[in-house]
Amino acid sequence: MRGSGFLAIWSDVAAQDLTDYRHWLTREHTTERVTTPGFLASRVFCATRDDVNRFFILYELEAPAVLDGQAYLARLNAPTPWSQRIMPRLGNFIRGGGTMVTRAGRGEGATIMALRVETLPERPEELAEALVARDGIAAVQIGATDEARTSVPTTEKGMRKDEGFFSGLLLIEALDRAALRTALEQARTIAPDVLGRASAPEIYQSMFALDARIADFG
Repeated sequence: MRGSGFLAIWSDVAAQDLTDYRHWLTREHTTERVTTPGFLASRVFCATRDDVNRFFILYELEAPAVLDGQAYLARLNAPTPWSQRIMPRLGNFIRGGGTMVTRAGRGEGATIMALRVETLPERPEELAEALVARDGIAAVQIGATDEARTSVPTTEKGMRKDEGFFSGLLLIEALDRAALRTALEQARTIAPDVLGRASAPEIYQSMFALDARIADFG
Protein backbone atom coordinates (compact mmCIF):
# COMPACT_ATOMS: atom_id res chain seq x y z
CA MET A 1 0.00 0.00 0.00
CA ARG A 2 1.12 3.54 -0.77
CA GLY A 3 -1.22 5.72 1.25
CA SER A 4 -1.39 6.26 5.00
CA GLY A 5 -5.13 5.60 5.22
CA PHE A 6 -7.35 2.57 4.82
CA LEU A 7 -10.99 1.55 4.72
CA ALA A 8 -11.92 -2.06 5.55
CA ILE A 9 -15.36 -3.60 4.98
CA TRP A 10 -16.82 -7.05 5.67
CA SER A 11 -20.24 -8.25 4.54
CA ASP A 12 -22.25 -11.39 3.84
CA VAL A 13 -24.29 -11.92 0.68
CA ALA A 14 -27.20 -14.32 0.27
CA ALA A 15 -26.88 -16.96 -2.45
CA GLN A 16 -29.71 -15.46 -4.52
CA ASP A 17 -27.96 -12.06 -4.53
CA LEU A 18 -24.45 -13.29 -5.26
CA THR A 19 -24.35 -12.71 -9.03
CA ASP A 20 -25.87 -9.26 -8.74
CA TYR A 21 -23.47 -8.36 -5.93
CA ARG A 22 -20.34 -9.51 -7.75
CA HIS A 23 -21.34 -7.67 -10.93
CA TRP A 24 -22.12 -4.51 -8.96
CA LEU A 25 -18.83 -4.71 -7.10
CA THR A 26 -16.57 -5.37 -10.09
CA ARG A 27 -18.45 -3.42 -12.78
CA GLU A 28 -19.55 -0.32 -10.90
CA HIS A 29 -18.84 0.08 -7.20
CA THR A 30 -15.07 -0.33 -6.97
CA THR A 31 -14.65 1.86 -10.06
CA GLU A 32 -16.79 4.53 -8.44
CA ARG A 33 -14.68 4.36 -5.31
CA VAL A 34 -11.19 4.40 -6.84
CA THR A 35 -12.16 7.34 -9.07
CA THR A 36 -13.01 9.32 -5.93
CA PRO A 37 -10.18 11.73 -5.03
CA GLY A 38 -8.02 10.23 -2.29
CA PHE A 39 -8.81 6.58 -3.11
CA LEU A 40 -5.77 4.79 -4.53
CA ALA A 41 -6.79 1.14 -4.92
CA SER A 42 -9.31 -1.52 -4.00
CA ARG A 43 -8.76 -5.19 -3.19
CA VAL A 44 -11.63 -7.66 -2.83
CA PHE A 45 -11.37 -11.03 -1.05
CA CYS A 46 -13.81 -13.90 -0.54
CA ALA A 47 -13.84 -16.17 2.52
CA THR A 48 -12.80 -19.76 1.81
CA ARG A 49 -15.82 -21.41 3.38
CA ASP A 50 -18.91 -23.15 2.02
CA ASP A 51 -21.58 -22.09 4.51
CA VAL A 52 -21.63 -18.34 3.78
CA ASN A 53 -20.69 -15.91 1.01
CA ARG A 54 -18.49 -13.52 3.02
CA PHE A 55 -16.43 -10.76 1.46
CA PHE A 56 -13.67 -8.47 2.68
CA ILE A 57 -12.81 -5.25 0.85
CA LEU A 58 -9.71 -3.19 1.56
CA TYR A 59 -9.45 0.31 0.14
CA GLU A 60 -6.12 2.13 0.10
CA LEU A 61 -6.44 5.84 0.86
CA GLU A 62 -4.00 8.69 0.53
CA ALA A 63 -4.78 9.70 4.13
CA PRO A 64 -7.41 9.06 6.82
CA ALA A 65 -8.91 12.50 6.09
CA VAL A 66 -10.34 11.04 2.87
CA LEU A 67 -12.94 9.21 4.98
CA ASP A 68 -14.83 12.35 5.91
CA GLY A 69 -13.64 14.49 3.02
CA GLN A 70 -16.03 16.29 0.73
CA ALA A 71 -15.49 14.06 -2.31
CA TYR A 72 -16.15 10.75 -0.56
CA LEU A 73 -19.11 12.05 1.46
CA ALA A 74 -20.65 13.31 -1.78
CA ARG A 75 -20.49 9.74 -3.13
CA LEU A 76 -21.96 8.29 0.07
CA ASN A 77 -24.85 10.73 -0.03
CA ALA A 78 -25.69 10.06 -3.68
CA PRO A 79 -25.72 6.25 -4.08
CA THR A 80 -26.39 4.91 -7.57
CA PRO A 81 -29.60 2.97 -8.27
CA TRP A 82 -27.55 -0.23 -8.28
CA SER A 83 -26.05 0.62 -4.89
CA GLN A 84 -29.52 1.39 -3.55
CA ARG A 85 -30.57 -2.11 -4.55
CA ILE A 86 -27.50 -3.87 -3.13
CA MET A 87 -26.82 -2.04 0.16
CA PRO A 88 -29.94 -3.15 2.09
CA ARG A 89 -29.22 -6.78 1.18
CA LEU A 90 -25.76 -6.93 2.78
CA GLY A 91 -25.64 -8.89 6.03
CA ASN A 92 -23.20 -8.72 8.97
CA PHE A 93 -21.90 -5.44 7.58
CA ILE A 94 -18.80 -4.15 9.38
CA ARG A 95 -16.96 -1.02 8.28
CA GLY A 96 -14.04 0.98 9.63
CA GLY A 97 -11.19 3.11 8.39
CA GLY A 98 -8.32 5.14 9.71
CA THR A 99 -4.53 5.12 9.76
CA MET A 100 -2.33 2.22 8.67
CA VAL A 101 0.15 2.56 11.52
CA THR A 102 2.73 0.06 10.27
CA ARG A 103 3.56 -2.20 7.33
CA ALA A 104 6.16 -4.89 6.84
CA GLY A 105 7.10 -7.05 3.87
CA ARG A 106 6.97 -6.66 0.12
CA GLY A 107 4.16 -7.07 -2.33
CA GLU A 108 0.77 -8.60 -1.65
CA GLY A 109 -0.31 -12.08 -0.68
CA ALA A 110 -3.28 -13.76 -2.36
CA THR A 111 -4.25 -15.64 0.82
CA ILE A 112 -4.97 -13.47 3.83
CA MET A 113 -6.41 -13.14 7.32
CA ALA A 114 -8.09 -9.83 8.09
CA LEU A 115 -8.59 -9.73 11.84
CA ARG A 116 -10.60 -7.07 13.62
CA VAL A 117 -8.90 -6.26 16.92
CA GLU A 118 -10.06 -4.24 19.92
CA THR A 119 -6.55 -3.76 21.35
CA LEU A 120 -3.62 -2.58 19.24
CA PRO A 121 -0.14 -3.96 20.04
CA GLU A 122 2.08 -1.70 22.14
CA ARG A 123 4.82 -1.99 19.51
CA PRO A 124 3.04 -2.70 16.22
CA GLU A 125 6.26 -2.51 14.20
CA GLU A 126 7.82 -5.35 16.20
CA LEU A 127 4.78 -7.59 15.73
CA ALA A 128 4.62 -6.89 12.00
CA GLU A 129 8.35 -7.54 11.50
CA ALA A 130 8.25 -10.77 13.52
CA LEU A 131 5.33 -12.15 11.50
CA VAL A 132 6.63 -11.14 8.07
CA ALA A 133 9.95 -12.86 8.82
CA ARG A 134 8.20 -16.24 8.78
CA ASP A 135 8.33 -18.49 5.74
CA GLY A 136 5.50 -17.82 3.30
CA ILE A 137 4.39 -14.45 4.69
CA ALA A 138 4.40 -11.67 2.10
CA ALA A 139 3.18 -8.71 4.13
CA VAL A 140 1.69 -7.63 7.45
CA GLN A 141 -0.26 -4.43 8.02
CA ILE A 142 -1.71 -3.01 11.23
CA GLY A 143 -4.27 -0.22 11.21
CA ALA A 144 -5.98 1.93 13.81
CA THR A 145 -9.60 2.89 13.14
CA ASP A 146 -10.80 6.47 13.42
CA GLU A 147 -14.32 6.18 14.83
CA ALA A 148 -15.22 9.83 14.29
CA ARG A 149 -14.31 9.82 10.59
CA THR A 150 -15.92 6.41 10.01
CA SER A 151 -19.18 7.20 11.80
CA VAL A 152 -20.31 10.26 9.85
CA PRO A 153 -24.03 9.76 9.02
CA THR A 154 -24.65 9.33 5.28
CA THR A 155 -27.39 8.15 2.94
CA GLU A 156 -25.57 4.87 2.32
CA LYS A 157 -25.09 4.23 6.03
CA GLY A 158 -28.82 4.74 6.53
CA MET A 159 -29.60 1.97 4.03
CA ARG A 160 -27.75 -0.68 6.05
CA LYS A 161 -28.90 -2.41 9.21
CA ASP A 162 -26.88 -2.82 12.42
CA GLU A 163 -23.56 -1.74 10.97
CA GLY A 164 -20.65 -3.07 13.06
CA PHE A 165 -17.47 -1.26 14.07
CA PHE A 166 -13.98 -2.30 15.23
CA SER A 167 -10.95 -0.58 16.77
CA GLY A 168 -8.09 -1.93 14.68
CA LEU A 169 -7.06 -4.17 11.80
CA LEU A 170 -4.40 -6.88 11.70
CA LEU A 171 -3.88 -8.00 8.11
CA ILE A 172 -1.59 -10.97 7.43
CA GLU A 173 -0.90 -11.76 3.75
CA ALA A 174 0.58 -15.12 2.83
CA LEU A 175 1.54 -17.35 -0.07
CA ASP A 176 -0.56 -20.25 1.19
CA ARG A 177 -2.88 -21.32 4.00
CA ALA A 178 -0.28 -23.26 5.94
CA ALA A 179 1.95 -20.21 6.26
CA LEU A 180 -1.02 -18.13 7.32
CA ARG A 181 -1.99 -20.53 10.10
CA THR A 182 1.58 -20.69 11.41
CA ALA A 183 1.82 -16.90 11.47
CA LEU A 184 -1.46 -16.71 13.37
CA GLU A 185 -0.14 -19.05 16.06
CA GLN A 186 2.99 -16.93 16.41
CA ALA A 187 0.87 -13.79 16.70
CA ARG A 188 -1.07 -15.41 19.53
CA THR A 189 2.21 -16.12 21.32
CA ILE A 190 3.74 -12.68 20.76
CA ALA A 191 0.62 -10.59 21.37
CA PRO A 192 -1.93 -12.62 23.39
CA ASP A 193 -3.68 -9.45 24.55
CA VAL A 194 -4.28 -8.41 20.94
CA LEU A 195 -5.31 -11.80 19.58
CA GLY A 196 -7.40 -12.56 22.65
CA ARG A 197 -9.77 -9.76 21.64
CA ALA A 198 -9.72 -10.35 17.90
CA SER A 199 -12.42 -11.58 15.55
CA ALA A 200 -12.52 -15.29 14.74
CA PRO A 201 -9.75 -16.09 12.24
CA GLU A 202 -10.98 -16.66 8.71
CA ILE A 203 -9.00 -17.30 5.56
CA TYR A 204 -9.78 -15.14 2.53
CA GLN A 205 -8.69 -15.56 -1.06
CA SER A 206 -8.05 -12.70 -3.48
CA MET A 207 -10.92 -12.23 -5.94
CA PHE A 208 -10.55 -8.84 -7.61
CA ALA A 209 -8.33 -5.76 -7.50
CA LEU A 210 -8.51 -2.31 -9.06
CA ASP A 211 -5.80 0.36 -8.97
CA ALA A 212 -6.58 3.98 -9.79
CA ARG A 213 -3.24 4.36 -11.62
CA ILE A 214 -3.76 1.70 -14.26
CA ALA A 215 -7.50 1.13 -14.53
CA ASP A 216 -9.14 1.98 -17.85
CA PHE A 217 -12.24 3.99 -17.06
CA GLY A 218 -13.02 5.00 -20.60
